[in-house]
Amino acid sequence: MKLVRRLALAALTFAPLAAFAAGGHDAVGCTGCHSLHSAKGQIIFAVQPNTKYLNPKTKQPYTGTTALCLACHQDADKGGQGFAPVSQHVSHPFGIDHVNAKIAKVPGELLRDGRFECIGCHDPHPSNPYYKYLRVDTNAGKNIDKFCAVCHAMKAEQGAAGAVQFFTSMDEQGSRTLAPAVSSAPASAPKKAPAAAAQKPQKP
Repeated sequence: MKLVRRLALAALTFAPLAAFAAGGHDAVGCTGCHSLHSAKGQIIFAVQPNTKYLNPKTKQPYTGTTALCLACHQDADKGGQGFAPVSQHVSHPFGIDHVNAKIAKVPGELLRDGRFECIGCHDPHPSNPYYKYLRVDTNAGKNIDKFCAVCHAMKAEQGAAGAVQFFTSMDEQGSRTLAPAVSSAPASAPKKAPAAAAQKPQKP
């Protein structure tokens, strides 16, 4: 009996670490967020959307995919499950009905039905290999300015804004795919055939 208790205690101790071994959402799987037969709310949510946490500007609960994200990513006393809780007063705005063009020029690919949700910056599906599930490769966060400049080009360092390719797992047609990997090694000049080989006569 003592052995069973020790094994259970060890499992509980290391379970949180195991859950994040392959990335937080990788361990959760599809059914961690979605359910086919017992859906709650929109987009076949598997968890009850967070309607307790209020938008500080509107004093209303968040809706849509933002409410799904906040069902896990908010403290328990604010309607979430306490996994990497988001603090609105120190984070980028989200759950916005209308984006002020004087503040940000958000590409249509980052909006959902005209709204700026959590999924504007993040694609949370496990197929996304990028840092923090961001929709642009930021080289593990080292080039975050490149992503910020997508919407805030005037505020970014000169030259940070440029053509980027957004990752999306929502297009099964593949029209938005990951940018090809770029080799860091300098390209070498093509090899020339030796002069003797080039002048070698062909056999009849």
